[in-house]
Amino acid sequence: MLNASLLFKNVNLNQTLISLIDKCKSMAELKQIHALVIALGLVKDEPFATRILSVSATSAYGDMDYSYRIFLQLSNPTIFNWNTIIRGYSKGKNPSQSIFVFVDILRVGVSPDHLTFPFLAKASTRLSALRLGVAVHGRISKTGMFDEMPKRNLVSWDAMLDGYAKCGDIDLAREVFELMPERDVVWWSSLIDGYVKDDDHGEALAIFERMQVVGPKANEVTMVSVLCACAHLDMYAKCGAIRQALTMFHGVLINQTDVLIWNAMIGGLAMHGFVMESLNMFREMQIVGITPDEITYLCLLSACAHGGLVKEAWFFFVSLGKASMTPKSEHYACMVDVLARAGQLTEAYQFLCQMPMEPTASMLGALLSGCMNHRKLDLAEIVGKKLIELEPYHDDRYIGLSNVYAVVKRWDEARTMREAMERRGEE
Repeated sequence: MLNASLLFKNVNLNQTLISLIDKCKSMAELKQIHALVIALGLVKDEPFATRILSVSATSAYGDMDYSYRIFLQLSNPTIFNWNTIIRGYSKGKNPSQSIFVFVDILRVGVSPDHLTFPFLAKASTRLSALRLGVAVHGRISKTGMFDEMPKRNLVSWDAMLDGYAKCGDIDLAREVFELMPERDVVWWSSLIDGYVKDDDHGEALAIFERMQVVGPKANEVTMVSVLCACAHLDMYAKCGAIRQALTMFHGVLINQTDVLIWNAMIGGLAMHGFVMESLNMFREMQIVGITPDEITYLCLLSACAHGGLVKEAWFFFVSLGKASMTPKSEHYACMVDVLARAGQLTEAYQFLCQMPMEPTASMLGALLSGCMNHRKLDLAEIVGKKLIELEPYHDDRYIGLSNVYAVVKRWDEARTMREAMERRGEE
């Protein structure tokens, strides 16, 4: 009876200590219980050492230096203990330590399991170490670990897919995706987003189409990536589905959008002649609290150029400065295009002369085109000569000025330009 009583008391004590370890809310509390475990002579008992190590390494308040000291005191660490240390380092301040621990695993002859590699993939992601990610993937393939990974171990598969996608190797991410026994909406979305970030928007849409046939129903996160891919390819405009694109966009949760998505929509609408829709999109953007950037204003100026909206263009150009943004050459080029298309050619030329930078060929080309369209031929001659000075080896510049002279029937000068172009070609 005495032995049974002592055993019962020991069982109760062990359960109490384990419960206290699990309820710790700080390293200070964990260290106190660890000291008690040492004082009771239980520190070498596997359940206590493993539990203390796990809490110290993986909890939000954990201490990896302390965890590693505990680990070094284990006489015969299991693969679970090794994985705990790798996991802790992979999400801590020094993810590279995960790799060193993995090298130790191989050195002492312990066989890694299906949980080891996902933690290494996470470390590779945080280190942006693509080569390391490739090496991890190669090790898994070599050992046949993909076949051994439990079909229901969602954490392992998710870590591998997410790790490779974020490392920038979409091909490896795709390989993991195809090997997955099951695929939920998160995994489909991760792969689609990976292709979008890799600028392979066509493949992103192809994966989405496949998802619609065989996969789960898309969620808001999926649709943000799909919308971004559509905007880059202008698929919605080319297939005449602009209204569907807008419906899709408005169906996305606002907190899932960013300035890039709004810019893509504003620019896409402007490019295909939906000028007012583009400007209305900007107003919505402001209402929901998305801060515009330089690209936003460039898209808006482009919309104004397509719609002949001079007043609005000036407003947006001035707004750049008010928002503490410095207009770039692209913004100036858009303003010249707006003024030239609207026939305000003198204003456009004055604007060019007052710029804090030298006019580019595209700016002068836009102004020359406007001069020709609105028969402002005296200014066209000036601009044409400037273009030749800027690009003396460009045939089109001579042809442009020759055409100006031909319109006003100054045939000798037109022929002179042609001959100058031919002589330059013989040099």
